[in-house]
Amino acid sequence: MNKKQKIICISGLCGSGKSEVGEYFVKAGYAYIRFGQVTLDEIKKRNLEPTEANERPIREALRKQYGPAAFAILNMPKIDALLSEDKNVLADGLYSWSEYKELKNKYGDDLIVIAVYASPKTRYERLENRKSRYEVDPNLKFRSFSKEEAKARDYAEIENIEKAGPIAMADFTIVNEGSLDELHTQINKILEKIINESQN
Repeated sequence: MNKKQKIICISGLCGSGKSEVGEYFVKAGYAYIRFGQVTLDEIKKRNLEPTEANERPIREALRKQYGPAAFAILNMPKIDALLSEDKNVLADGLYSWSEYKELKNKYGDDLIVIAVYASPKTRYERLENRKSRYEVDPNLKFRSFSKEEAKARDYAEIENIEKAGPIAMADFTIVNEGSLDELHTQINKILEKIINESQN
């Protein structure tokens, strides 16, 4: 890994706009991994519907097996493989405080966390019928949630895995309450700053 390579981790609650931020970095040449894909791969393997009720016990079982930093541990080999190819990495969906500490301990200043924030009202409106806006979604990135499901997920993530930790410790924070153009303007400023700092 050379000093110019970076691992960008995106953190935020469901519906905040993490996938949109991730797509922007991918278009800028970053290799993409998704932390939560581990759960969804298991959902597919078991032929289950991708619902919060089905996903939560799988996430909890993985953390019981690997510890509270499970998703960082399970995704590190993917990150390292991409870094070995001299690629910058965009990791979508940093979940917990334990995962943040695990990644920070390994990658140090080469790890950059971007928090994406939107109010519960905005996020819940986005999440309802979200799936209908995306015809092709083989990796289940754009699932719909009812307000009740989204709220339950919020509470579980904040209370059980301390998801607020990485958001509070983020290097950059995006407030995503407006248009896509406004979001892209914020992302571009962050990307330019990361590029400039890595070149100095």
